[in-house]
Amino acid sequence: TGHAYLRFDYGGCGRSAGAFEEQTLAGWRDDVLAMLDQLVEGPAVLVGSSMGGWLMLLVARDHPHKVAALVGIAPAPDFTDWGFTVDEKLQILSEGRLEKVGRYADLPMVYTRAFWQSGEANRVLFSGLPIDVPVRLLHGMADAEVPANRTIRLAELIRSAKVQVTLIKDLTVKGAGQTLKRGTLIKSIRLTGDAQE
Repeated sequence: TGHAYLRFDYGGCGRSAGAFEEQTLAGWRDDVLAMLDQLVEGPAVLVGSSMGGWLMLLVARDHPHKVAALVGIAPAPDFTDWGFTVDEKLQILSEGRLEKVGRYADLPMVYTRAFWQSGEANRVLFSGLPIDVPVRLLHGMADAEVPANRTIRLAELIRSAKVQVTLIKDLTVKGAGQTLKRGTLIKSIRLTGDAQE
C-alpha cells in the first residue's frame, strides 16, 4: 500500500513478555502509547479489532495529537459492562477470575478482577467521545460476540463528522478476529487518508 505499519502483541500475549492473567486494559493502553512514542513518527492511523477498538478509542480521546485516523473492526468498547452476565461479574469480583471457554480459541479466556476493574474505570460510551479525526468502523452483522448495533451507537457518540460505518451482512467472528477481505480493510484505511485532506 506504500505505507509503513506497526503491528505488535500486547503484554502477556503472543511473543510479548508478561503473564496474561496479570494484564489490565489500562496496561494494554499504555503498551499502545509506548509503541507510538518509541517507534512512530507523527500521528498514526490506529486499527483496532474488538478490544483493540476500545484501546484505539482511549488513545484517540486522551492523546489526540498521536492519532491521524481510526479504523475499528467490530470494536468492543466497554465490554466489561455489557459482555458479562450478572453472575459472571459476581464471580469475577468474588473469586478474582472467570474462565470462559470457546470464545476465541480452544483454551479458556481468563478474565481477572484487575482486568475487569480496569475496564470499568476506562469506559467510554457513557457520554460523547471528543474524537475529531476520520473514523471508519467495519462490523459483521452475523457477529454473535459483539453485536453490530454497538458499532452504530459508537458512531453516534464520536464527535467527528467524518465517521463511516460499513456493515457486512454475512461476516462472522472466526479465530481471534473477524474474517475480513484484505481489500476491504485497505480501502477503509485509504479512505481515512482521503478524509483528512
